[in-house]
This record gives sequence, structure tokens and C-alpha cells, in this order.
Amino acid sequence: MTRIDRRSFLQFSAAAAGAFVLPTSSLLAADAKAPFKISLAQWSLHKALKGGKLDNLDFAKVAKEECGIEAIEYVNQFFAGKAKDEKYLGEMISRSDDLGVKRLLIMIDGEGDLGASDDAKRTAAIEKHYKWVEAAKFMGCHSIRVNARTDKKYEEGMKLAADGLRRLSEFAQPHGINVIVENHGGLSSNGEWLAGVMKTVDLPNCGTLPDFGNFHEYDRYKGVEETMPFAKAVSAKSHDFDAEGNETRTDYFKMMDIVVKKFNYHGYVGVEYEGNKLPEVEGIIATRKLLERCAEKLG
Repeated sequence: MTRIDRRSFLQFSAAAAGAFVLPTSSLLAADAKAPFKISLAQWSLHKALKGGKLDNLDFAKVAKEECGIEAIEYVNQFFAGKAKDEKYLGEMISRSDDLGVKRLLIMIDGEGDLGASDDAKRTAAIEKHYKWVEAAKFMGCHSIRVNARTDKKYEEGMKLAADGLRRLSEFAQPHGINVIVENHGGLSSNGEWLAGVMKTVDLPNCGTLPDFGNFHEYDRYKGVEETMPFAKAVSAKSHDFDAEGNETRTDYFKMMDIVVKKFNYHGYVGVEYEGNKLPEVEGIIATRKLLERCAEKLG
């Protein structure tokens, strides 16, 4: 992967970080008393990955050495077909271990609708996720992130999604793996609906991954509040930044007050940069620095 131009990086970093100066590697990674920890969602680098500029096996290296982040969240599409390939998974483990980078979870897409109204399709989707549960266990992750898609409306869709998630969570439970749902389009982008699904499933290893930016027409702060009681991870979605380094769509300080102060969450918050104005690594660093400013304010 091509490193960013040093001059443009320094110019942007000064604007984004303001007076809050940090070394390249996040202070939060080493501070046990930090209000939360920072991880990197692999989707932040999807352009480089899809464009052939970055290999999946080098994700941990780029996360640590270029982005200053020491915990990572994989996306299954970037190593599709490798869920049962222990040699390949072993190489992923080896490379991240050598760098001291933690593997947290695998985000799963493209394996069918867990809330499908057709029983056979719903069962097939559940079973297609099994290999990723096993891969997550093999890799030492704590969770797989799934989607709660359904072709039915509110109440019926809630029952169907809960059925699929419950059955998958029951499979994952003896593996020590959580099944967590992101607000990721459709009914799942309705915080009240997703919270209702969680209450219906009612299993300790089934939870949520609240994403700051995937609520669409739904109030994002309300949505995060509704899904945080079940959160086992958090996604800090970012797109663009103003001259002070603040995200233009989400008030990160308000959002992190909800996450940390209101719900006493001190786990990992994953950087997920999806903007177009900054190169991916620059956008990741800008998001990380903004989260570090939030951490400083939270104390």
C-alpha cells in the first residue's frame, strides 16, 4: 500500500488534532485507565483491498504501522473462501501476533438473510454462518458481526430475525463466540426494532454493534441509545471532517458521552472511515485522533 504524502499528512494532522498532540500510535491502546479503546474496521481500507493495493494478510501491518491502531476487525469478503483454510487463517494469526495486534471480530456479509420468511432459506443462512463462527474461534476473536435482514415488516420481521439470530447464537455459544448485529440497512437501521429483536432473542452471547452512521433517516443518537444496552462493540463511522478535525455528520463528543458515560461502555470503538475527500489512511488517522480527543475530554 502506498504511504501517504508526508507534507499533506502533517498539514491535515495539525488541523485535525488541534492542540492535542499524540504520537503515531494511539495512547489509548496502552492506557488501561482510558475510557475506551480504539480498533480499526477493515472496511476502512476497502478501496485499497478491492483495488489490489493491499492484501488481506497485510491488514494488521497497515493498521499498526500506518494508522497507529493495535486492534482489528476483519471483513469476511476480503478472505472469502478461506473460512475453513486453517493454513491461511494461521498466517493471519501469525502476522498479527508478530505485530502485537489483537484480532477482535469478523464482519460477515453475503451469507443469506437470517430473518428470511422462507424457512429453508433462513435455515440455510444460519448454517452458512457456522463456518465463520468456527473461524472466529480459531482466530481468537470474540464475535462475528452479522446482519438482521428480513423480507417481512416490523412485527413479523422481528420474530423471524430473532429466530435466525437465536439459532445461530445457540450454535456459537459453546464456541465462546458472540453473534452481534449492526444497524446496517432495512429494519435494522431502526433502533427500536433492533432493540426489540435483542429482547426477543434474550441470549447472553447475542448483542449489537451500534454504528454511528447507519441509521439513515432514523435519529442516530436515539438509535445508539436504544442499541447500546446490548452492545459488545461500537463502530465510529466517519465520512468528512471540518477544519477543526470534527466529523461533519456526527457530533462525536455527544455520541461518546452516550456510549461511555450513559452506558458505562469501556470496550473497543472501531474506526470505520467511509469518506471520499481524504485518502483512506488519512481518514482513518483523522477519525482516530478525533476519538482520542473525545477520550481526553471524557478523562
